[in-house]
Amino acid sequence: MIASALARWLSPAPAGDGEVALQVPGDSVGAVLDGLFRIHPGLRGYVLDERGALRRHVALFVDGDALQPKSNFALALRADAEIYVMQALSGG
Repeated sequence: MIASALARWLSPAPAGDGEVALQVPGDSVGAVLDGLFRIHPGLRGYVLDERGALRRHVALFVDGDALQPKSNFALALRADAEIYVMQALSGG
């Protein structure tokens, strides 16, 4: 699932202003992200930094739990796992 704030960077642009659900196969978080970026290469720069790390203000949730540590792209996934990609809120 791609949060609406990031979904606007998908190409082609999705209809509507909401979240976008995609089915991307992969046995780990990293494999799913690689597959996502093959389908939507323009999204990579909004999710990952130039070193390939998750950007500071992006959060990944796997089956409802925040990915911890944020660099744990090797985390194995169940076949029916759900990953939610969203921009994290910050500020004071």
